[in-house]
Amino acid sequence: MRPLVIASSNPGKLREFRELLGQLPFDVVGLSDLRLAAPSETGSTFLENALLKARHASKVSGAAAIADDSGLEVDALGGAPGIYSARYAGADDAANNAKLLAALEATPLAERSARYRCALVFVADESDPSPLTAEGVWEGRILDSPRGSAGFGYDPYFWLPELNKTAAELSLEEKNRLSHRGAAMRALRAQLADCEQLAERKPWATRKRPARDP
Repeated sequence: MRPLVIASSNPGKLREFRELLGQLPFDVVGLSDLRLAAPSETGSTFLENALLKARHASKVSGAAAIADDSGLEVDALGGAPGIYSARYAGADDAANNAKLLAALEATPLAERSARYRCALVFVADESDPSPLTAEGVWEGRILDSPRGSAGFGYDPYFWLPELNKTAAELSLEEKNRLSHRGAAMRALRAQLADCEQLAERKPWATRKRPARDP
């Protein structure tokens, strides 16, 4: 199987990616599996950051790579935390959520519309001139208190009115079916599924499986 590096060390994201990439002919590994560091996210959009991370992962691993950049956009906060979602108050989910709730303290639930947004990029190698891209959006609202123990990040507070559940109350299968990342991955899978076409891209023929640290 062809090696494919997921440009993330987040265990929650890696679980979702492995599920979403099922049935495709890839040996999926994460940056953490290879003990490789992620780059600084210096882009000004989700897509720019995803491309930066995908090219970096391909460069340091010598394999094809997929990267996502995703985050939460809250309308009452002018779209914040946006591209800074993972580091809104540092690198800790609890701190990020506490800062979000403090910022929304005076905002009623009816005005807490929000969305998760995801940009995905696939590169065959670090200099791939035609990266594959896809995007997805998931609409919801932000609650005052957490519900559910699944998911990660802002999921316990991301309420889905039509289900009367938060993202953290969904099974992995349900989340992947409904989420921003699931929508983006389905769009990307449609492009990746043509394995014959991918096989014609030179990097597939020349790249070797990335070595894992013992």
